[in-house]
Amino acid sequence: MDSRSSAPPLLLISLLSFASLLIKCHSSSSDELKTYIVYTGNSKTDEASALSQYTSLLQNAADSNAAPKTVLHQYKRSFNGFVVKLTQKEAERMSGLDGVVSVFPNRKRQLHTTKSWDFLGFPQNVQRARTESDIIIGVIDSGIWPESESFIDKGLGPPPKKWKGVCQSSANFTCNRKIIGAKYYRSDGSFDGEEKSPRDYAGHGTHISSTAAGNPVSQASMLGLAAGTARGGAVSARIAAYKVCWLDGCNDADILAAFDDAIADGVDILSVSLGGLNDENYFRDGLAIGAFHAMRNGILTVTSAGNSGPSLGSLTNFSPWSISVAASTIDRKFLTKVGIGDNRTFEGISINTFDLKGQQYPIIYGADAPNTKEGFDGSLSRFCTGNTLDPNLVKGKIVLCEGRSQASGAFMAEAVGALTQGQNFRDYSLTFPLPASYVDLQDAANIFSYINSTRNPTATIYRTNEEKDTLAPMVPSFSARGPSPVSPGILKPDLVAPGVNILASWSPNSSISEVDGDNRTVQFNIISGTSMSCPHVSGASAYVKSFHPDWSPSAIKSALMTTAMPLSPKTNRDAEFAYGAGQIDPIKAVSPGLVYDASEIDFVGFLCGQGYTTRTLQLVTGDNSSCSESARASDLNYPSFALPTPPSNVTVSGMFKRTVTYVGSEKSTYKANVRGPLGLKIQVNPSVLSFTSHGEKQSFVLSIEGSLEASMVSASLVWSDGKIKVRSPIVVFSSPQ
Repeated sequence: MDSRSSAPPLLLISLLSFASLLIKCHSSSSDELKTYIVYTGNSKTDEASALSQYTSLLQNAADSNAAPKTVLHQYKRSFNGFVVKLTQKEAERMSGLDGVVSVFPNRKRQLHTTKSWDFLGFPQNVQRARTESDIIIGVIDSGIWPESESFIDKGLGPPPKKWKGVCQSSANFTCNRKIIGAKYYRSDGSFDGEEKSPRDYAGHGTHISSTAAGNPVSQASMLGLAAGTARGGAVSARIAAYKVCWLDGCNDADILAAFDDAIADGVDILSVSLGGLNDENYFRDGLAIGAFHAMRNGILTVTSAGNSGPSLGSLTNFSPWSISVAASTIDRKFLTKVGIGDNRTFEGISINTFDLKGQQYPIIYGADAPNTKEGFDGSLSRFCTGNTLDPNLVKGKIVLCEGRSQASGAFMAEAVGALTQGQNFRDYSLTFPLPASYVDLQDAANIFSYINSTRNPTATIYRTNEEKDTLAPMVPSFSARGPSPVSPGILKPDLVAPGVNILASWSPNSSISEVDGDNRTVQFNIISGTSMSCPHVSGASAYVKSFHPDWSPSAIKSALMTTAMPLSPKTNRDAEFAYGAGQIDPIKAVSPGLVYDASEIDFVGFLCGQGYTTRTLQLVTGDNSSCSESARASDLNYPSFALPTPPSNVTVSGMFKRTVTYVGSEKSTYKANVRGPLGLKIQVNPSVLSFTSHGEKQSFVLSIEGSLEASMVSASLVWSDGKIKVRSPIVVFSSPQ
C-alpha cells in the first residue's frame, strides 16, 4: 500500500480453505528454493485436470535430486496458475514449458476525508442513483476495522443478489450490510503471531475503504485537526475487504489469490493501493495479471501510481487496462511554528497534536548527543534515528536533527521534541511520535547558529495550525511520474485525485505515527500518498457506474479522464507525466457525452503490438485470440495521446486511430478543437462528428507532424457540442524506447 504515512511496508500472502497438493519431484537443496508464481492463463479446465497439468509441469521442470514439493496455492476461480517453491533453474525450465505464460518470484509489495470530496466539487448532498447500493467495491489491502462508524449499515438492505463472496467471521470479527464480505490470505501459512482474521491492525485498509465508500461521519477529526464530516465517494456502495497485507508486507501470491476470488465474488470496482514493483512483462506482474482478468469480467481496477516521485518513469502501476492514479493536494495544509529563546519564530511542516503550551525547553543539536555506549558518534546521531542519541543528554530537551525522518531516536531517548530539516518533500506533512516540526534548511541554520551562540538555548514547538493552500491542486513531489517504463505510447498516470493530508477512518489498534512506543490511538487519521488518491477514484468510479451499470471498465475510465480538470504545467512539475488527464470531476463524469471504449479484443491487439505472441495470448485468454493483425500502442482506443520520439529525431510524425461512442440521448454534433505548441501541426480528420442515436460510434484519425522544441510538449484535443467538452491530453516527448 503506497502511503506516505511512514508506515513500514506491509506484505501479503494467503490461502483459504485450500487443500495443498503434495507432488513428488526433484529439486536442489532447500536453501536455494524460492517461492514462485506459475501463471498458466485461463485454461478453462476443471480442478482435477488442472492438478494433473501442474503435476506434469513440475515433473518436467524438476532438478534431478529428489525432494517433494507442495503447491502452496492454486488459482482456479477466475484464472489459472499455482504457487510453488522452485530453484532458479527450475523456474527457468518451467517458464519454457508448453501451457505456461510466465513464472515470476513471489515478490513483496509496498502499501502505497472531510475536505477532499468537497474540494473536488462533490458535495455531500450530490444527486445519487438509487442503484448505488448495488455497487460493490473490493478493497485489496490490509483488511478493515468493522466497528468504525464509517461502516455502519443503517438503511442498507441485504447484499446484492450478484454477491457470491464470503465473510470469514470469527469471535471478534463480523460483517454487516455495509461490509458484505471479508477474507484474509497468507499462502505461506506464516502468521508470526498475527491474528488469523480480516481485521485491519495497520489502519491502511480501513483508511482506503472509508475514503472510497465510507458513510458520512460528522465531527470527525484527528485529535481536533481537520475537523468536519468524513465520508466516502459512494456512500451507499458495499465493501468487500480482501486482506493481503500483514506486518511484514504484501506478497504477489496473495494479491493474485485475492483477485482470483474478488472477480468470482461479483465485485464491480477493485481498489488496489499497492505497489513498489514493475516489470517489463505485464504477465510477470501480479497486479497487471489480476487487473487484466478483472477487465475481462467487466470489473474496473483502480491502482495507485506509486510514491517514488518525482523521478520520471517512476510509476509502479501502469497497465493500460487499469487506472493509474497520481496524487494531488487539496486546499488545506498543516503548519507548525517553532519559537526559540531570543523571541524569533520559524514555521515548519508537520501534523503535531501535542501542546507544549508555549513553554521553553533546552535545545541541543543531535550531533552533540551521540549514544557512545552503543558505538555511535555525531555523524549518525545528527539524524536522530534508532538508538543513536544518548538519553542522558537529550531527555527533557528539544533536539535539532538533520534530514527528514520521524525522529524516532529523539522519541526513544525521551526528548521533549524534535526539529528535522530539509528542502525536499515539503508538500505534505508527517506525523511524529513527539512534538516536532520539519523546518527548511535556512531556518535550521539560524536555529543551529542560535544554539551555538547562546549559553542556555531554549525552544518550544507549537500545536499545528490548519491554513488554506491557495496553490492547490498541485502534484506533490512523492507522487510517481510517467512515462510508462513498458509502454511509453500509453500516457500514464491517467488521473490525479486528493492524496495529501487526507483524513479518513483508522484502526484504533494502530498508532497515529506508527512508530513503536507511540501509544496514541484515534478513530480517524491523516496520512498522505497515492494510496489515498486511489480510493477517491475508486469511489468516483462506483458513483459513475451506479448511473451506468452496463458501462465497461474502459467507458468509466474514459468518462473520468475526458471530464477531468487539467492542471497547469507552469505550476506542476513534469506536466502530464505528473497529472495525466487532470483532477477527477465525478459529477461531470456521469454525463461525458462521448467515451473512448475498449474491450478485451482491443487490449489483445495492443499486446500483439507490444510483441506478445499468439501462443501466449491464447493461454491468457483461453480463446482463439490471434496476432495476425497487430495493433500499435498508438491505436489502442485510449482517451489520451502519447507520441514517444527517439532523441535523435529532428522531426516528429505520428498517427492515432480512435473511435468514440455517443452516450447522450438526443441528436448531437461534436466539433474538434486542437490546442498545441508552435512547431507541431496537429490535425483531426474528420473534424466534425454527427450522432443521431445513443450508442452510435464514429471514428477519426489524429495526426501529428513537426519538430520537437523541447524534451516534452503538451497539447490537447477537445470535442464539443457547445455544452459538453470531451478533452484528451496530447503529449509528444523524447524517449529512448
